[in-house]
Amino acid sequence: MKKLLIFAEYGFTTLTLLMYSGAIFTLILSGGALQQEQVQYDSSLIRIIFFLIYVITFLLLVLRWKKTLYVLSKGLWVYPIFILAAVSIIWSAEPSTTLKNSFTLINSSLFGVYFTSRYSLKQQFHLLAWVFGIIIILSVFFAIALPQYGIQSDAGKWRGVFTHKNGLGARMVTSSIVFLILGYQSRRYNWLFWGGFSLSILLLILAGSSSSIVNLVILIFAFFAFQIWRWSYSIMIPTLMIMAIISQILYLWLSNGADVVFASLGKDSTLTGRTELWPLVIDMIWKRPWLGYGYGGFWQGWDGESAYIWLNAGWLAPHAHNGYLAICLDLGFLGLGVFLLGFWRTYLQGLTWMRGNKTALDIWPLIHMTYIALASLTESALLESNSLNWILYVALSFSVRMTHETRRINAKKQATAYNL
Repeated sequence: MKKLLIFAEYGFTTLTLLMYSGAIFTLILSGGALQQEQVQYDSSLIRIIFFLIYVITFLLLVLRWKKTLYVLSKGLWVYPIFILAAVSIIWSAEPSTTLKNSFTLINSSLFGVYFTSRYSLKQQFHLLAWVFGIIIILSVFFAIALPQYGIQSDAGKWRGVFTHKNGLGARMVTSSIVFLILGYQSRRYNWLFWGGFSLSILLLILAGSSSSIVNLVILIFAFFAFQIWRWSYSIMIPTLMIMAIISQILYLWLSNGADVVFASLGKDSTLTGRTELWPLVIDMIWKRPWLGYGYGGFWQGWDGESAYIWLNAGWLAPHAHNGYLAICLDLGFLGLGVFLLGFWRTYLQGLTWMRGNKTALDIWPLIHMTYIALASLTESALLESNSLNWILYVALSFSVRMTHETRRINAKKQATAYNL
């Protein structure tokens, strides 16, 4: 009976991660519509599934209440952004939307708490490998057997089980990194992990998401560059200085040859209209610079403040296409400052964690935080409710803080024992 319950819990976690990845359900229920199309479809089934996930997650946290309270006690730097999002209903341009979005943000974040409290980092990684394995298999099946769903009609690119090729591209970036780390570290089933890595890159290429390809190249470079942080200071510091100089040279070269670079990636210099959208977003941010329009309160179509952007941009942008600008719209500069403070603290603790360990798995927190920082330059990948990226960030935030606290206590005990 106990083994059956454990298996059921693993199944629940896998299916929940799949749901938070945004795969399958929205694509099927919308009849294969594109992400940016304003298609009306019945999403009640998705809402019911998410509500059931919230309830089951809460019950599982209550059943392990001692471990839950311990994990929650380590999240003091995470809570301010949640509190601000919930309180923003007071000044929100659309209070009902802010109430709903705050509810989903907090409840989906609780799954990140559960993920941390229930599974070790190694177990988390293997569960992610299962999830991405399922996504890869289903994406290939949809593209070949159900092309009306798996192939994006306006571009002829693969989108797999997502509503847009960029959705498949974004998930394959994370999938590639997960299988890269597992293949790099594991001895057993090594061939299986490298196979997952290869298939992830293949799907990324078939999706034709150039921004995701660039992000993956940067992350693979970062994976090996982060290991320099484990070297002795006499070697590490000169190496980092050389890398900084090379990076600056590359930046200057890319800045001067931006048009050539974008053309080689099949993009125009406006990043598919983004650079024309962002000044309009900034105009609206300056109307409410400090507190924003409330969490989720800005993008209300033609009935809200977003009408100004839709009218002047010439296309129906569903969001700001920049995570940092999106937070400013929702919660103002105060919200962006609160988020960046917690993010930076977690990042520094991730560096400490990585330097104190020698396995490839311990680079994962830094890699994922680097990824969402990069992805947020062109997509609204920060502070998203019901989002896999956000859930993994929450889980890693608690994990690195718990590890940092444990090491601090152990170091204090060792120092006390040495003095004695």
